[in-house]
Amino acid sequence: MQNISFYSRFSLQAFILLCLLTSCAPKRNLVYLGDTGEKLSSRNYIALEPRILPNDLLSISVSTLSAESNTLFNGNTQNNGQLHPGYRVDGNGFINFPGLKQMKLRDLTLSEAKLKLTKALADLTKDPNVSISFMNFRITVIGEVSRPGTFTIANNEVTLLEALGLAGDMTAYGRRDNVKVIRQRDGVREIRNLNINSVEVLNSDFYYLMQNDIVYVEPDKSKEQSINQNNKYIPIISASLSVLAVLVSVLIRR
Repeated sequence: MQNISFYSRFSLQAFILLCLLTSCAPKRNLVYLGDTGEKLSSRNYIALEPRILPNDLLSISVSTLSAESNTLFNGNTQNNGQLHPGYRVDGNGFINFPGLKQMKLRDLTLSEAKLKLTKALADLTKDPNVSISFMNFRITVIGEVSRPGTFTIANNEVTLLEALGLAGDMTAYGRRDNVKVIRQRDGVREIRNLNINSVEVLNSDFYYLMQNDIVYVEPDKSKEQSINQNNKYIPIISASLSVLAVLVSVLIRR
């Protein structure tokens, strides 16, 4: 009975030790915009319009009162009825548009490009109505999210929080206080760290994403600790089982 009592105490102590080892993960703040309070109602947020850049693919359609002009300018359909592949902006910021030859649209917003095309087409036809949008407005979300990937945005406007939603939201291990947005413009790459635990993120010029932005959610230290602890437990558990096997063997022999 004494040996059995010793065995029971040893097992209880080993169990308590393992519980203590697995309860050392740091506390994580999982709340978005947790410091909002009364500050949000007094702020006005303006979305930044994306600007046309080299290699962008544009969908452009023109409607006029003239059937002949519509046939000339209509860029959305081909003779076989299939969708037009779009107008690619070249390295100098130009597109080739029917009747206008080359038209420079680089660094213009869609609204500015629409106005410029409308004015140019007004010299060729009466009352042109221009519609223009991005065909390749894509953002990429990687790291500690449920569904990392590249997403095409239909309305050419997306916020950081919406992008995270498209990727299935962050995992519990994602760092909400240091989300990285990677943006490249004119060959220059810029990385901005954003804290979505704070309402101040809404004031950032990186809160509204631009085409080809990359959002990277890095893991916090608790994931690394968890992985390291799991690896660390393997020899501990193996050693504990070996000790228990020896004790059981001794008890049986007695």
